[in-house]
Amino acid sequence: MNTAVAAARAGLDTDATSIQVVGVEVVAEGVVAVTLADPTGRRLPPWTPGSHIDVILPNGLVRQYSLCGDRWDAYTYRIAVLRETAGSGGSEWIHTQLAEGQILGFGGPRNHFHLVPAERYLFIAGGIGITPLLPMIQQADRLKIPWKLLYGGRWRRSMAFADELTDARGHVDLVPENEFGRPDIADWVGDIEKGTRVYCCGPAGLLDAAERASANWLPHTLHTERFVNGAGRRADDRPFVVHLQRSGLDLPVAPGTSILDAMAQAGVGVLSSCRQGTCGTCEVAVLAGRPDHRDSMLSETDRDAGDCILVCVSRAHTSTLTLDA
Repeated sequence: MNTAVAAARAGLDTDATSIQVVGVEVVAEGVVAVTLADPTGRRLPPWTPGSHIDVILPNGLVRQYSLCGDRWDAYTYRIAVLRETAGSGGSEWIHTQLAEGQILGFGGPRNHFHLVPAERYLFIAGGIGITPLLPMIQQADRLKIPWKLLYGGRWRRSMAFADELTDARGHVDLVPENEFGRPDIADWVGDIEKGTRVYCCGPAGLLDAAERASANWLPHTLHTERFVNGAGRRADDRPFVVHLQRSGLDLPVAPGTSILDAMAQAGVGVLSSCRQGTCGTCEVAVLAGRPDHRDSMLSETDRDAGDCILVCVSRAHTSTLTLDA
């Protein structure tokens, strides 16, 4: 078991519990939907649109999956998993080994992709990025708020829940790439009206295109969620010191070392999972100093506030950063 998995499992022991697989269904080419329930039939923790859970597999891997079922169903969760043959094995295990009746560990739910109030919504999904948007669309429907969806995929048969969506109220544009090419996000959005919020989830290229299209939008109009964070080590990285207020420790953090690793080496445990700045598990409160945010989870409001940091990838603009740890 690698260090990341061990740390994640060790941390998740504090709030993880067991969940049982009660359904596995192929919903598109390379995508299975998994229905989960409490093994004893109890209610599951509540959640809100945009939430995800940590799923702890029997082989020790921990993966994050968006909840994409009915949030008002208190007894089951639904997730959907894309088979990634070039991945690190989590999706491959689920596609080849997972079966009804199996017991898995899980943590959460947590939400770093909140649906904020708006007068109208524009949703943009690419591939499996449709999953966190499904409950948002259901919420907009329930509140009778106008919405539109642009949903792109490699080809029609690979687009999960497409049939479910085309039956929904609102306007859905399905754009299989092999039929129509890649969608032009700026052209689809057009002149954005005041009170609109845009939610986008999918591959990095789609999110980059959405961010380019949003250059002239009002601040906080675009909300994104990335499955893979593009941030990594940079040539201008500088050493800094992290002061842990409650532990009374001063930890030097060298270029190439994460705050999370520096804390672990000093014996200060922090709950972590993805180690890519995409799941939000390792969020720690900032008491002083200015964070250099490199995650893809925090909102612009959170970043401007500067009062929290994801220690697996983010660093410091100041020579010292004081954390509540």
